Amino acid sequence: MGRRRSKKAKWKVHYNSKQKILLVGEGNFSFSACLATAFGSATNMVATSLYSERNLRKKHGSSEANLELLKSKGCLVLHGVNVHDMNRHPTLSQMKFDIIIYNFPHAGFFHPLKEDDKKVIKRHKHLVKAFFKSAREMLDEDGEVHVTHRNDHPYKQWNLEELARESGLILKETVEFSKKDFPGYENKRGSGSKSDQTFPLKDCYTFKFSIEKNYNQLMWTLGSEVDSIVAALKNLLSINNEC
Repeated sequence: MGRRRSKKAKWKVHYNSKQKILLVGEGNFSFSACLATAFGSATNMVATSLYSERNLRKKHGSSEANLELLKSKGCLVLHGVNVHDMNRHPTLSQMKFDIIIYNFPHAGFFHPLKEDDKKVIKRHKHLVKAFFKSAREMLDEDGEVHVTHRNDHPYKQWNLEELARESGLILKETVEFSKKDFPGYENKRGSGSKSDQTFPLKDCYTFKFSIEKNYNQLMWTLGSEVDSIVAALKNLLSINNEC
């Protein structure tokens, strides 16, 4: 008998059915559902939300149908996943991914402060920085982190590239984002009294980041230097005690 041909990867824009994909900060899980539908299967996907399943259904009634679709196609769905420490999540900590997707990260609304307030921008940047730090630890060597984000005022002030660089990630490519490329996707506000409403998508792009190749060597070098300093201090303390 001849060898069975491996199935060809099914693509949806940047993503395919052979990539191990993690989606974080999902609203009503419509983006995950779009990918699962395009692939015909979701066994290569892990889709997560910050909220418990109960709270999610309260915020996004439309999530129920999307969750059922994902589970029927073999997607692992996790609730209560915080991007600040997702690399230490009991399940996710055991996994590595080819692609980690975070669409329109947002730290929430802080009435009466506006989106261009420096304090609000600082909170958003803190969220994204924490995400990059966790995501960096969960990537395969050649993996990518994708952040879809508005690039107009005031969102451009978040400086995604700088935040990523601090975690050893470099900008690989920036691609214009078009919602029509992802049928069924609904970009939800996520928090506040209007959490189930969409928001305007102006000047949006998907920023693709990859691991800085020198980062691992740098961390190893720094770790070795720290070990040497600790050993020297212990030796010094030992000499002083003998005296």
